[in-house]
Amino acid sequence: MIKRFIEVDGRMLFPIAGQQRIAYTLSGSTDFYELKEMQGHGGHPGTVLKFYDYRRRRVAQPFEQKPNVMYSAPIFSWNRYFFLQCDYGERILRLYRYTPERPLVLFEDLDLTGFDLYNLRLVGDAPHIISQNGEWFRCYWPEKFSFPLQPNETVCFIEDDKVYLEAWFEEGWDDEHDCAGPNYKFYDKVIVKDFEGNTLSEEVGSLNQGPDGDWWIS
Repeated sequence: MIKRFIEVDGRMLFPIAGQQRIAYTLSGSTDFYELKEMQGHGGHPGTVLKFYDYRRRRVAQPFEQKPNVMYSAPIFSWNRYFFLQCDYGERILRLYRYTPERPLVLFEDLDLTGFDLYNLRLVGDAPHIISQNGEWFRCYWPEKFSFPLQPNETVCFIEDDKVYLEAWFEEGWDDEHDCAGPNYKFYDKVIVKDFEGNTLSEEVGSLNQGPDGDWWIS
Protein backbone atom coordinates (compact mmCIF):
# COMPACT_ATOMS: atom_id res chain seq x y z
CA MET A 1 0.00 0.00 0.00
CA ILE A 2 1.22 3.48 -0.87
CA LYS A 3 0.23 6.28 1.48
CA ARG A 4 0.42 10.01 0.93
CA PHE A 5 1.12 12.92 3.19
CA ILE A 6 -1.44 15.70 3.12
CA GLU A 7 1.26 17.87 1.51
CA VAL A 8 3.36 16.31 -1.28
CA ASP A 9 6.34 18.24 -2.66
CA GLY A 10 8.65 15.56 -4.08
CA ARG A 11 11.37 15.73 -1.42
CA MET A 12 13.19 12.74 0.01
CA LEU A 13 12.60 12.25 3.74
CA PHE A 14 15.37 11.77 6.27
CA PRO A 15 14.89 9.80 9.50
CA ILE A 16 15.55 11.23 12.96
CA ALA A 17 17.42 8.68 15.07
CA GLY A 18 15.85 7.49 18.32
CA GLN A 19 12.20 7.42 17.19
CA GLN A 20 9.99 6.36 14.29
CA ARG A 21 7.13 8.88 14.13
CA ILE A 22 8.71 11.94 12.50
CA ALA A 23 10.97 12.42 9.47
CA TYR A 24 12.29 15.70 8.11
CA THR A 25 13.50 17.52 5.01
CA LEU A 26 15.81 20.48 4.58
CA SER A 27 15.82 22.54 1.39
CA GLY A 28 19.60 22.94 1.50
CA SER A 29 22.77 22.26 3.43
CA THR A 30 23.03 22.16 7.22
CA ASP A 31 26.54 23.68 7.16
CA PHE A 32 26.08 27.04 8.86
CA TYR A 33 29.51 28.10 7.59
CA GLU A 34 27.83 28.75 4.22
CA LEU A 35 26.12 31.75 5.82
CA LYS A 36 29.50 33.37 6.38
CA GLU A 37 30.90 32.40 2.98
CA MET A 38 27.89 33.77 1.07
CA GLN A 39 27.95 37.24 2.60
CA GLY A 40 30.32 38.45 -0.10
CA HIS A 41 27.98 37.14 -2.80
CA GLY A 42 24.72 38.82 -1.89
CA GLY A 43 23.96 36.69 1.16
CA HIS A 44 22.46 33.24 1.62
CA PRO A 45 18.89 32.62 0.39
CA GLY A 46 18.05 30.66 3.55
CA THR A 47 16.72 27.15 4.02
CA VAL A 48 13.39 25.54 4.88
CA LEU A 49 12.91 22.82 7.50
CA LYS A 50 9.82 20.57 7.43
CA PHE A 51 8.62 17.77 9.72
CA TYR A 52 6.62 14.84 8.33
CA ASP A 53 4.33 12.98 10.73
CA TYR A 54 3.85 9.34 9.67
CA ARG A 55 1.10 8.89 12.25
CA ARG A 56 -1.16 11.74 11.11
CA ARG A 57 0.17 12.27 7.54
CA ARG A 58 0.68 15.94 8.34
CA VAL A 59 3.56 18.20 7.33
CA ALA A 60 4.74 20.99 9.63
CA GLN A 61 6.94 23.89 8.55
CA PRO A 62 7.95 25.92 11.61
CA PHE A 63 9.23 28.94 9.65
CA GLU A 64 9.01 30.48 6.21
CA GLN A 65 12.21 30.80 4.22
CA LYS A 66 14.18 33.90 5.17
CA PRO A 67 17.47 35.22 3.77
CA ASN A 68 20.56 34.42 5.86
CA VAL A 69 18.67 31.98 8.10
CA MET A 70 19.55 28.26 8.12
CA TYR A 71 18.50 25.24 10.18
CA SER A 72 20.30 22.24 11.58
CA ALA A 73 19.28 18.64 11.23
CA PRO A 74 16.86 17.91 14.11
CA ILE A 75 17.58 15.44 16.90
CA PHE A 76 15.27 13.50 19.21
CA SER A 77 16.03 14.00 22.89
CA TRP A 78 14.01 14.05 26.15
CA ASN A 79 11.09 12.65 24.11
CA ARG A 80 11.02 15.87 22.05
CA TYR A 81 12.51 17.15 18.79
CA PHE A 82 15.16 19.88 18.87
CA PHE A 83 16.72 21.92 16.09
CA LEU A 84 18.91 25.00 15.66
CA GLN A 85 18.05 28.16 13.77
CA CYS A 86 21.09 30.23 12.81
CA ASP A 87 20.12 33.82 11.94
CA TYR A 88 23.28 35.37 10.52
CA GLY A 89 21.58 38.71 9.91
CA GLU A 90 20.61 39.13 13.56
CA ARG A 91 23.72 37.24 14.74
CA ILE A 92 21.60 34.93 16.88
CA LEU A 93 21.57 31.16 17.32
CA ARG A 94 18.25 29.81 18.56
CA LEU A 95 17.49 26.37 19.97
CA TYR A 96 13.89 25.28 19.40
CA ARG A 97 11.88 22.39 20.79
CA TYR A 98 9.27 20.89 18.48
CA THR A 99 6.46 18.62 19.61
CA PRO A 100 3.84 17.44 17.10
CA GLU A 101 0.49 19.23 17.50
CA ARG A 102 1.85 21.63 20.11
CA PRO A 103 3.20 25.19 19.88
CA LEU A 104 6.86 25.55 18.99
CA VAL A 105 9.02 26.43 22.01
CA LEU A 106 12.07 28.71 21.92
CA PHE A 107 14.33 26.76 24.27
CA GLU A 108 17.42 29.01 24.17
CA ASP A 109 18.46 32.26 22.47
CA LEU A 110 22.23 32.75 22.12
CA ASP A 111 24.47 35.51 20.77
CA LEU A 112 26.36 34.10 17.78
CA THR A 113 29.58 35.80 18.88
CA GLY A 114 32.15 33.18 19.89
CA PHE A 115 30.59 30.34 17.89
CA ASP A 116 32.60 28.62 15.19
CA LEU A 117 30.09 27.96 12.42
CA TYR A 118 32.10 25.12 10.92
CA ASN A 119 30.21 21.85 11.55
CA LEU A 120 28.07 23.57 14.18
CA ARG A 121 25.25 21.21 15.14
CA LEU A 122 23.20 19.51 17.84
CA VAL A 123 24.07 16.19 19.45
CA GLY A 124 22.24 14.16 22.15
CA ASP A 125 21.68 12.35 24.44
CA ALA A 126 20.73 15.52 26.26
CA PRO A 127 20.83 18.37 23.68
CA HIS A 128 24.28 19.93 23.33
CA ILE A 129 25.43 22.55 20.80
CA ILE A 130 28.85 21.62 19.46
CA SER A 131 31.28 22.09 16.58
CA GLN A 132 34.23 19.93 15.63
CA ASN A 133 36.79 19.17 12.97
CA GLY A 134 39.76 16.83 12.78
CA GLU A 135 41.78 18.92 15.23
CA TRP A 136 39.41 20.18 17.94
CA PHE A 137 36.03 19.74 19.60
CA ARG A 138 34.02 22.53 21.25
CA CYS A 139 30.82 22.48 23.25
CA TYR A 140 29.02 25.82 23.60
CA TRP A 141 25.78 24.94 25.40
CA PRO A 142 24.64 24.04 28.04
CA GLU A 143 28.25 23.85 29.24
CA LYS A 144 31.33 25.39 27.65
CA PHE A 145 34.36 23.16 27.23
CA SER A 146 36.74 21.99 24.52
CA PHE A 147 39.57 19.59 23.86
CA PRO A 148 41.77 18.43 20.95
CA LEU A 149 40.57 15.74 18.55
CA GLN A 150 42.45 13.24 16.46
CA PRO A 151 41.67 13.30 12.70
CA ASN A 152 39.83 9.95 12.96
CA GLU A 153 37.59 10.95 15.91
CA THR A 154 33.98 12.18 15.83
CA VAL A 155 31.82 13.16 18.83
CA CYS A 156 28.48 11.30 18.75
CA PHE A 157 26.69 12.24 21.97
CA ILE A 158 27.15 13.60 25.49
CA GLU A 159 25.61 12.15 28.63
CA ASP A 160 26.29 12.21 32.39
CA ASP A 161 29.37 14.46 32.03
CA LYS A 162 30.90 12.09 29.47
CA VAL A 163 31.63 12.62 25.79
CA TYR A 164 31.16 9.58 23.56
CA LEU A 165 33.27 9.50 20.42
CA GLU A 166 33.60 7.12 17.51
CA ALA A 167 37.03 6.66 15.94
CA TRP A 168 37.82 4.72 12.76
CA PHE A 169 40.93 2.57 12.38
CA GLU A 170 42.55 1.01 9.34
CA GLU A 171 45.12 -1.79 9.41
CA GLY A 172 46.91 -3.70 6.69
CA TRP A 173 46.80 -1.17 3.86
CA ASP A 174 49.38 -1.90 1.17
CA ASP A 175 50.95 1.52 0.54
CA GLU A 176 53.22 0.21 -2.20
CA HIS A 177 50.33 -1.01 -4.35
CA ASP A 178 47.74 1.43 -2.93
CA CYS A 179 45.24 -1.26 -2.09
CA ALA A 180 43.99 -3.41 0.79
CA GLY A 181 46.47 -6.09 1.81
CA PRO A 182 45.60 -9.71 2.69
CA ASN A 183 45.18 -8.84 6.39
CA TYR A 184 43.34 -5.57 5.85
CA LYS A 185 40.94 -4.46 8.60
CA PHE A 186 38.70 -1.41 8.93
CA TYR A 187 36.80 -0.97 12.17
CA ASP A 188 35.54 1.57 14.71
CA LYS A 189 36.25 2.14 18.37
CA VAL A 190 34.05 3.77 20.99
CA ILE A 191 36.05 6.22 23.08
CA VAL A 192 34.66 7.88 26.21
CA LYS A 193 36.27 11.10 27.46
CA ASP A 194 35.61 13.59 30.23
CA PHE A 195 35.08 17.30 29.59
CA GLU A 196 38.83 17.93 29.76
CA GLY A 197 39.54 15.40 27.01
CA ASN A 198 40.95 12.67 29.23
CA THR A 199 40.18 9.18 27.93
CA LEU A 200 38.07 7.19 30.39
CA SER A 201 37.56 4.06 28.30
CA GLU A 202 38.11 2.65 24.82
CA GLU A 203 36.72 -0.43 23.09
CA VAL A 204 36.16 -1.84 19.63
CA GLY A 205 32.63 -1.02 18.45
CA SER A 206 30.40 1.35 16.51
CA LEU A 207 27.77 3.62 18.08
CA ASN A 208 24.21 3.46 16.77
CA GLN A 209 20.95 4.90 18.15
CA GLY A 210 17.97 2.56 17.98
CA PRO A 211 14.34 3.54 17.36
CA ASP A 212 13.69 3.26 21.12
CA GLY A 213 16.20 6.07 21.75
CA ASP A 214 18.82 3.83 23.36
CA TRP A 215 22.38 3.86 22.04
CA TRP A 216 23.87 0.53 20.96
CA ILE A 217 27.44 -0.64 20.40
CA SER A 218 27.74 -2.98 17.43
